[in-house]
Amino acid sequence: MRYLPLSTADRQAMLATIGAADIDALFIDVPEAARLDGPIAGLPNHASEMAVERALMKMAAKNVTAGSAPFFVGCGAYKHHVPATVDMVIQRGEFLTAYTPYQPEIAQGTLQVLFEFQSQVARLTGMEVANASMYDGSTAMTEAVFMARRITRRSKCLVSAGVHPHYTSVLNTLTRFTGDVVVADTPVLAVGAPGDDLDHLIAQIDKDTSCVIVQNPNLFGHIADLTPLAAACHAAGALLIAVVTEVVSLGAIKSPGEMGADIVVGEGQSLGAGLLFGGPYLGLFACREKHVRQMPGRLCGETVDASGKRGFVLTLSTREQHIRREKATSNICTNSGLIALAFSAHLTLLGEKGLRHLAALNHARAVQLADRLGRVPGVTLLNGAFFNEFTLELGREARPVVRALAEKGVLGGVSLGRLWPTQAQLHSAMIVAVTETATDEDFDAFEDALDEVMAK
Repeated sequence: MRYLPLSTADRQAMLATIGAADIDALFIDVPEAARLDGPIAGLPNHASEMAVERALMKMAAKNVTAGSAPFFVGCGAYKHHVPATVDMVIQRGEFLTAYTPYQPEIAQGTLQVLFEFQSQVARLTGMEVANASMYDGSTAMTEAVFMARRITRRSKCLVSAGVHPHYTSVLNTLTRFTGDVVVADTPVLAVGAPGDDLDHLIAQIDKDTSCVIVQNPNLFGHIADLTPLAAACHAAGALLIAVVTEVVSLGAIKSPGEMGADIVVGEGQSLGAGLLFGGPYLGLFACREKHVRQMPGRLCGETVDASGKRGFVLTLSTREQHIRREKATSNICTNSGLIALAFSAHLTLLGEKGLRHLAALNHARAVQLADRLGRVPGVTLLNGAFFNEFTLELGREARPVVRALAEKGVLGGVSLGRLWPTQAQLHSAMIVAVTETATDEDFDAFEDALDEVMAK
């Protein structure tokens, strides 16, 4: 469908209706310094559609992309192979155009997909209940904090610095006026031994603490036993929120639920979604059954109809669209339904055996590359144990190294200086992610390029 612009008269009528003097009045909340005061220099005033396409394709060809180069970037978004069957399923019209199932009697297919999705997430996370309404991992984490505050009637939230700083940034934005968020340790501590990080968290839990948030594996790739932390939280009447940004890891390591977590949130992008230029992604949310009425979003359940036939319903809908606002647990207003379907289709194709195999393959490949890169002069591996992501100490500023690798056609990782620009002591470290998509040739290219860069 072509975009049909409004006439000047149409615009004036709309402005008059909303009481705005002109178009600029609509952007009054945007700082003036951030606004354009004229056309962008260097761009033509107009061009044909074909000319624009060619110009954009020429610009795009300058990019080094995940599909055109050895790719080892992770930090919350991972390049995994997505079977062609997934796209075939989600592009079916009945799924592609489906919206929120307000009328269960005509949305049985959508409800069944969400029910199956919830069942998979609950089993993966080791929890009793999972929902189907989260945008992405970061907003799911924030909703978990709101939920913990409702349950404990406390406001203080402790956050490990091993949690992705972008997640923490979203949390700080959305809780700005609702209570304390305390980053309970330093990034320097979190990048070291995971036990030190957890001990530091435990020491800061007090009677005002509503919840403690920890990521496992954490941002730096460390894997920890959360059991002692869960025990300390429960002894103080607080809840443990576990964050998982690489859901494939749950095919290899003990689930957060088994280690005592009360709420498990995460990002489901690794299964079914691909990188997608940063979104849309898929938030995962699971909890103990005793807390289900404080869970945001909604819950799809299985039942039988008047004839005794199997059917699906919205068992619990705590969204503003379904119940009175004062009783709503959140304003989450969509369910990332298509991405949830992609996740569920991919996981169904894998099955339990396939997921375990995929996780083992990811770990084995990461160990192989870590061993090779650790032998490069000047490079030190900081992890004692990891899944498919690890941190390298380079002994020099990492950001120029990442750029130099890209110039050699290798997307080698993420520098900690990019994530913590004010923490100078972290700027010499780089996080590397390895998935099943990395080949031996990719390993060779990465090792050779890093060896050359470090030798300069």
